[in-house]
Amino acid sequence: MSATTTERGRRAGGGSVRAAPPSSAPARGGAGKPSRSRADTRAGYAFLSPWLLGFVLLTAGPMLMSLYLAFTDYDLFQAPQFVGIDNFTTLFADPRFLKSAQVTALYVFVGVPVKLAAALAVAMLLNAKHRGQGAYRSMFYAPSLIGASVSVAIVWRAMFIDDGIADQAQQFFGLPGGGWVGDPDMTMPMMILLAVWQFGAPMVIFLAGLKQIPAELLEAAAVDGAGPVRRFLSVTVPMLSPVLFFNLLLETIGAFQIFSSAFIISGGTGGPADSTLFYTFYLYIKGFTEFRMGYASAMAWVLVLVVGIITAILFRTSRAWVHYTGDVR
Repeated sequence: MSATTTERGRRAGGGSVRAAPPSSAPARGGAGKPSRSRADTRAGYAFLSPWLLGFVLLTAGPMLMSLYLAFTDYDLFQAPQFVGIDNFTTLFADPRFLKSAQVTALYVFVGVPVKLAAALAVAMLLNAKHRGQGAYRSMFYAPSLIGASVSVAIVWRAMFIDDGIADQAQQFFGLPGGGWVGDPDMTMPMMILLAVWQFGAPMVIFLAGLKQIPAELLEAAAVDGAGPVRRFLSVTVPMLSPVLFFNLLLETIGAFQIFSSAFIISGGTGGPADSTLFYTFYLYIKGFTEFRMGYASAMAWVLVLVVGIITAILFRTSRAWVHYTGDVR
């Protein structure tokens, strides 16, 4: 049957049947994929290039350069001289370095918990339903927008100097005056108060976390006889623990970097009696006042190491007290 059909086709066509040449045209939808993929890749790198350049030139490059300078003696005017680990060994024999580390540690481990406690307390007050909620939230958040500015540090210094507002208030209530700025025992409370006054950012994050706590849990705890304190400790804190951990991590890292307010309030000296000589402040003095850039670079990398260790400890210990929804323990 097939032979007969082939013979008829030869007669009708007047010759042999020629096989159709294989088509060289690519299948629709598949030809442009490789070139399209390469074009998309190039476009992606083009859009990423500003960030990549900024990261290499402004972050990674300076970090690697400072790591090199940490092992050199460099004064910004002459070529760096390699000195090995001399900068690091000199650090721990420097009494002002040890004082700056002590001042910073006290500020971090006292100021951060007090700031977070104030932020959580205000967030819980603002979480209650009442008129003018938006206005109250804006007023409490406003100090965080300007808290780190030079102008606020100048005002803060004016408030706590001799015969300032704080001094006059103390004398009004029969307390001894003299101002806080010139008293080594009062400068740290003054700096912590300035930090606490800037609780707006963690407050907003706490407030967002409080909104996510199901009201049914608090109502069930109240029905079971739990009072306000018990509900706070057994329901609110565990449900809020991821947000608390986030705020604790950010505020701890930020507290290690305090500089501008200490510089303005102390008049650029770190006084009185080095009571405001924070770590980054002393780093600035070594690098840009005494021009010991190698020494300052070594200080910077010690700070990176300390912050990294504390961050790792926080992440490690968070497994015991941070509870995420759906966790099985």
